[in-house]
Amino acid sequence: MECFSGRRALVTGAGKGIGRAVAVRLSQAGAQVVAVSRTQTDLESLQKECPGIQTLCVDLADWEATEAALSTVEDIDLLVNNAAVAVLQPLLQVTKEAFDRSFSVNLRAVLQISQIFAQKLIARRAPGVIVNVSSQVSQRAMLNHTVYSATKSALDMLTKSMALELGPHKIRVNCVNPTVVMTNMGRLNWSDPQKSGPMLSRIPLGKFAELDDVVNGILFLLSDQSNMTTGATLPIDGGFLST
Repeated sequence: MECFSGRRALVTGAGKGIGRAVAVRLSQAGAQVVAVSRTQTDLESLQKECPGIQTLCVDLADWEATEAALSTVEDIDLLVNNAAVAVLQPLLQVTKEAFDRSFSVNLRAVLQISQIFAQKLIARRAPGVIVNVSSQVSQRAMLNHTVYSATKSALDMLTKSMALELGPHKIRVNCVNPTVVMTNMGRLNWSDPQKSGPMLSRIPLGKFAELDDVVNGILFLLSDQSNMTTGATLPIDGGFLST
């Protein structure tokens, strides 16, 4: 296991799924972890699982609340922008409210948090790493994913732009682009063979990703083993994007 002893990490969307798994693994690997979620009960259960994790409850769609909450956080070395809103609606049914929230969490919050994080790193002349959690739909159109795909596509380019501008400050920025992930929600949504069959037929490895598949990719990009990697989009998709 990669050692993150002595490093401080902030993980958004850490109440459930990928974010929670990343927070736990980082803590187990020696990092001091700040877990961010908008659901207090999720954070309380996470602390019971990993008592050493610090928690922060805030709705990232609220710019002012996010800025105020982050001002209380000590210096961070590693940032995982995982929080997201999955608005899965047909194009002709997308509402302003759904678009605004998706944009606020999936893109604007990533920019805001990364900016605060990078400014603090630059001020103390310290290296750092940012990993953004994107999706395979950032690069491949899928039905009913209009808003989600658009925000994730923008996130891919934001990642590259951040890598370009922050590289001279020794801050690396990458993102992972998973396929369907078998979180509790993923299993619920993709348990019907009639729904999962067509998707699996487009994945050369013939299976969806497990949590550890994605977490391992994120930890690799956070670690010193990827010191020469920045501005990359790492597919964790079983080959979906190659078809």
